[in-house]
Amino acid sequence: MTVTIENRWDSLALFIAEAKRFPMLTAEREQALARAWRNHADNAALRDLVGSHLRLVIKIARGFAGYSLPIADLVAEGNVGLMQAAEKFDPDRGFRFATYAMWWIRAAIQEYVLHSNAIVKMGTTGAQKKLFFNLRQMKARLGENDFGELSADAVQTIATELDVPANDVVEMNRRMSGADLSLNVTISEDGETEWLDRLADDGPTPDELLAEADERSQRHKLLGDALVRLDAREREIVRERHLRDEPLTLEELSKRFHVSRERIRQLEVRAVEKLKKSMLGGIAPPNETTALAA
Repeated sequence: MTVTIENRWDSLALFIAEAKRFPMLTAEREQALARAWRNHADNAALRDLVGSHLRLVIKIARGFAGYSLPIADLVAEGNVGLMQAAEKFDPDRGFRFATYAMWWIRAAIQEYVLHSNAIVKMGTTGAQKKLFFNLRQMKARLGENDFGELSADAVQTIATELDVPANDVVEMNRRMSGADLSLNVTISEDGETEWLDRLADDGPTPDELLAEADERSQRHKLLGDALVRLDAREREIVRERHLRDEPLTLEELSKRFHVSRERIRQLEVRAVEKLKKSMLGGIAPPNETTALAA
């Protein structure tokens, strides 16, 4: 674990050192670089434009330090947002690049924080994201303990100000107050069994997987035998309409066979009925034609 932390701090130190290499830009120089990148895909201009704003990334990333995530990781995510901003920035609108980029940087870091804090099924709507990023600050303002249940008055105040249900406030607080535990921790100090070993597997058993594979193989064989009994035109229509990842339309097949769309539809219905009758003698259900395409 020590090596990981040291590596992250080394990465941050390198990032800070890189940021110091780039000078601050005047508005005129910034405009010139942005246009050179937008109009001519000038990579050198992009490097100077982005590099001069690495300090902004570090500043915004430090504002998220209270979420117990490595600052180097926050900076790295912010850098992704900075690159996205550079791709979409329009210098002709007259705004400074920093004003535009800060929203992209903040959004990238916020998404990383949300996905890294194990807030399962939370933080998925705009209101819940607002609750997530404002809860700690509001608790401090109301004098609430950072760990533990909120008072009823505090819950109601936060819910009203952020326009979210009171239950969401309580649940978010509990999730943010609880510590994340590793599934690789042993159940007892002197034992070797980990919590991961006690988790139930909800997936199919090996026997169920084998039975499913055998059934799938049999269905394919039944379909193959049934297709042989169709004439060439019917077989092609079935394959193009039911066994392709992207089925052809009736219009496309009508042009191929030089008949009307309605005639193609009739041929398709007749072919599918033939397949159903042929496959009824096996284990496949009548509507197995399309399912076997998978």
